[in-house]
Amino acid sequence: MKKNKNLFRNTLKELTQPFIDLAHTSRALLGVNLSYVLEGITYFGVVGLLTIFFNENIGLRDETSGYMVGFLTAGITLAMLLLGATVDWIGVRKAFLISLVFMLIGRIVITLAPSTGSTGLGSPAFWMSGFGILGIILGYGIYQPAAYAAVKKFTNSKTSAMGYAMLYALMNLGGFLPGIISPPVRKSHGITGVFWVYVVLTIAGIVIVSLIITKKAEKEAADEALQSEPKIAENKTGQPSTDELEAMNGKEKFRYYMKNFPLKDFRFLFFIFALIPVQTLFAHNWLTLPAYTSRAFEGFVKENFEFFVNLNPILIFILTPIVTALTAKKDTYKMMIIGTLVMSLPAFILVSGPNLNTLMVFLILMTIGEAMWQPRFLQWVADIAPKGMTGIYMGIGQFPWFLTKVVTSLYSGWFLSKYCPADAPISQMNTEFMWLIYAFIAVSSPIMLLFAWKWMKKDFKTRA
Repeated sequence: MKKNKNLFRNTLKELTQPFIDLAHTSRALLGVNLSYVLEGITYFGVVGLLTIFFNENIGLRDETSGYMVGFLTAGITLAMLLLGATVDWIGVRKAFLISLVFMLIGRIVITLAPSTGSTGLGSPAFWMSGFGILGIILGYGIYQPAAYAAVKKFTNSKTSAMGYAMLYALMNLGGFLPGIISPPVRKSHGITGVFWVYVVLTIAGIVIVSLIITKKAEKEAADEALQSEPKIAENKTGQPSTDELEAMNGKEKFRYYMKNFPLKDFRFLFFIFALIPVQTLFAHNWLTLPAYTSRAFEGFVKENFEFFVNLNPILIFILTPIVTALTAKKDTYKMMIIGTLVMSLPAFILVSGPNLNTLMVFLILMTIGEAMWQPRFLQWVADIAPKGMTGIYMGIGQFPWFLTKVVTSLYSGWFLSKYCPADAPISQMNTEFMWLIYAFIAVSSPIMLLFAWKWMKKDFKTRA
């Protein structure tokens, strides 16, 4: 009995202590989290409607709509690769403000696009929406690396794991809320009405960063995180100190960047590229699920498809901090294998055909797997980044995500038009085969990680 009591007490402590530690962090980190919630609402809300927006408001076919959404999502990741270093050079606060202004302009332009009156491929509405997407791409390419650089800067080794998990969870909380916000606004004012709501939220995000993540708050948060770090951990990697890095001239910084460039590490490259197949399930959240739930279902699911498209984010918000607290001390690579396996296998459930129960099981189990591996991967990339290079490492780490979005967008529209067409009765659809193919693609990730176990495990724990 005493042994069981101690086990319960230790488990409860492991679960609650990371939350307690995070609660004592800075005002600047609070500002980052609030901004991320609003950006989660806006990003997921827009992306979840884009396929249908391009169909109905811009007059594009399924294939072309998929290309346009792929242009946005893949472009964001490519922009992170090219613009991630911007955060390292101009600082977190400026990076947030610049990125949000770019996204504000882009969202206003894309919302105004249908008002040109002419629609279809090559029309003014088409080109205007394309320019709007470009603004969002440029902004988000800076915003995402800035957020993770901020967590690294404002936390220490004791609070970083939960810091990354909470950031990921809060973004997904924002991702769930469009499922509540969007339906009533869309039914009353159409998709463009919903987009105007997200324009207002983008402005709110700019105000939050300006008022909460002040220059003073940014400096105090960084100093507090540095002072609370155990002395034994200081400069243990042989990297230059912050003062030494700031004293470097442009040429010295360039040499430092080239010496520590992540593309030189082949195991790092294998690790991030092996995750591409399972990450296609992320892309199907906006490329396939909106059309799938609105075409292959009837009744409540069809009328409220946004709820099911955005169910994954609220589950992530609930599960990610809990899973992270319970597994923070577990082997990183083993968690990656188990997590990707748990995420990919539920796709086989949808092979049984459109059904509310199987859809819910798929969404819940897939989310549990995502909560097991995704935040750990983001933390790992940020932690191995040399001092002053978090932005570029996050950009490189996300490059396979760019390829995932490109590749998935190239075939998702074809699969929808072939197996889940908009103008066909449900009885003539073949969504079962579509999900069977998607399931086999996703499950190849844990298989590759498992076969590379011995090679990847060497020095992996100490590096991560």
